[in-house]
Amino acid sequence: MNLSVLGAGAWGTALAISASARHPTLLWARDAAQAEVMRVQRRNSRYLATAEFPPPLQVTDDFDLAVAHATGGLLIVATPMSGLAPVLRALPPGPQAPGLFWLCKGFQESTGLLGHEVAQQAWQGGRVGVLSGPSFAQEVAAGQPTALVAASHDAALCEQAVAALHSDNLRIYTTDDPIGVEVGGAVKNVMAIATGLADGLQLGFNARAALVTRGLAEMVRLGVALGARADTFMGLSGLGDLVLTATGDLSRNRTVGLRLAQGQALRQIVAELGHVAEGVLSAPTVLKRAQALGVDMPITSAVVAVLEGRVTPRQGVEELMGRDPRPER
Repeated sequence: MNLSVLGAGAWGTALAISASARHPTLLWARDAAQAEVMRVQRRNSRYLATAEFPPPLQVTDDFDLAVAHATGGLLIVATPMSGLAPVLRALPPGPQAPGLFWLCKGFQESTGLLGHEVAQQAWQGGRVGVLSGPSFAQEVAAGQPTALVAASHDAALCEQAVAALHSDNLRIYTTDDPIGVEVGGAVKNVMAIATGLADGLQLGFNARAALVTRGLAEMVRLGVALGARADTFMGLSGLGDLVLTATGDLSRNRTVGLRLAQGQALRQIVAELGHVAEGVLSAPTVLKRAQALGVDMPITSAVVAVLEGRVTPRQGVEELMGRDPRPER
């Protein structure tokens, strides 16, 4: 099976490295200069410098070639959420188009849409799904054990993802609840900022556990209101991804929270990361969609207030702790 990964950031590169061990895989980079450097160095020195490319992995900056390579196989979009719609609009329509999964997690900043909603507008009729779960790119590229979930209403497409990506080190589960998988992937980034704030303020493990648990509750409430199943959030794309991103030292979103708690300016933090921290972009949109649905998300609200500079990290925590008591459910 031929695979093309569209987007040569850390996560797209890692998945391409993993897939190329079993299938002809082509990694597309938008930047021609970056693509040439990767071809020469046989690594992605900009985003994943520690991982060497296996000999079968090929790199191109030719978008049409990358799409054609995946004919009869699988396309994987590995851009940030802001790049999903432009990529989908550039794809050829029709029944001959390859099946497609996206890796990006979050809400589209300009519209507040989730990935499946973006796809409905940008590439109608395409066979699409989302691939998500607890996964740091460095560990996937290094062949460390990882489990992901492929979500689509198209069961055959999910099985195609299993055939393409499932291996000794990468397990692929399936679900028919893409909304739940996408909400989990979006909201966990916001909660990772919250736990980073708490850890940066040295509030202790009790506070971290409370934030992860109540953050999961917020995730479930929003997901169910958007049409997801509650049980999806007990799986890899919900609880699994939340635990990883909220506690793992490789988490960019947790790093944002840690540095904010240390008094650094958000603009400086984002500039120094060198990678996209989707939670920074998603948090205001998550809150807007929750408010429109009448869903209470106090942790998200506190994170947005800190990101916007309306309260300090310490004040945000104090506001959360000062809320009136209530039943857990």
